[in-house]
Amino acid sequence: MTLRACAATDHNSRGRRHAEPDPGDRTQHQRDRDRIIHCGAFRRLEYKTQVFVNHEGDMFRTRLTHSLEVAQICRSVARSLGLNEDLAEAISLSHDLGHTPFGHAGQDALNACMSAYGGFEHNVQSLRIVDTLEQRYPAFSGINLTFETREGILKHCTAEIAAKLGDVGERFLSGQQPSLEAQLTNLADEIAYNSHDLDDGLRAGMLSFAQLTAESAFFRAHHDAVGREFGTLASRVGQHEIIRRIIKAQIVDLRETSAARLGAAAVGSLDEVRQCGGPLIAFSDRMRADNDLLKGILNRSVYQHYRVRRMTSRARRVVTDLFTIFLDDPQLLPPESLVAVEQREQAHGRRGRARAVADYVAGMTDRYALAQHAALFGSVPD
Repeated sequence: MTLRACAATDHNSRGRRHAEPDPGDRTQHQRDRDRIIHCGAFRRLEYKTQVFVNHEGDMFRTRLTHSLEVAQICRSVARSLGLNEDLAEAISLSHDLGHTPFGHAGQDALNACMSAYGGFEHNVQSLRIVDTLEQRYPAFSGINLTFETREGILKHCTAEIAAKLGDVGERFLSGQQPSLEAQLTNLADEIAYNSHDLDDGLRAGMLSFAQLTAESAFFRAHHDAVGREFGTLASRVGQHEIIRRIIKAQIVDLRETSAARLGAAAVGSLDEVRQCGGPLIAFSDRMRADNDLLKGILNRSVYQHYRVRRMTSRARRVVTDLFTIFLDDPQLLPPESLVAVEQREQAHGRRGRARAVADYVAGMTDRYALAQHAALFGSVPD
């Protein structure tokens, strides 16, 4: 497959933090993808919350299934636009590695715990994992990914944090754009979570066809089209067909709008992409409005639903309790984690101790965090 001149490739890559021999029969970004799939943080995504706590039901999405869905969308659109599929897949599979247990509730709790020590943000944590925390190679810490994959992991960050991140933080200070593959991953992420949260919300009974057809013209159009074509379907089959069409409509819009923007911009290199005043991969204005409306419905009816709020309330307390007890008494940590805490504290004082404890808590799966809380406190908070 011929790539656009402005796609990221081995030839225009900024390379790795630590020099390594050529990957041989793989591209550099294929090597990145393979390393991500084999790292421990990727495996743990199977037991980390997307919206519903992992043990609440086997059919709900997890961070792992979400990442796989993003990767599938990314590969499809990248191929049609002449972009680097392997890089898009690598970013997709690694973009959520830094998520805490219990999804955004866990992140909010850990960020509050770390407020006096630099805060906690899952994008930055994902970068810490691939740059430092994964220990798999004798020659370096982390998994030594290419600049382009590392750049794509960092979807957003503050100027204060960016200034400390070296090469991957520069674009947030200079106003430059990331690669087209990174831009694509950002929107594929949105397609995936909007669509699967609709699906999971319907499955959990927090949403209904009646509500969605009344509140979203976009959903109603696909709902009615399925009814006209197939008549009355079994609820799960009909739901699957509607969601499938919604995903397809978003992908088609993203592909066509982005192709038009790329043609109009006439960018001839990756450097020219970086110098553009805004992203070139984008939805149409109409699709952006439709997606924003769906986000609003999901926020009101799913993310703020009392059942989800009960789960997230418990999650915040579990994460806060674990962070607090380990920070106050690191001797409660397993030996390997205790060594990491002591090393960080020796180098950076109390702030270093807190960061190492946050690394440990953030790396937990939902069920491991619950088990640790039960072992230390005797029960999980109601």
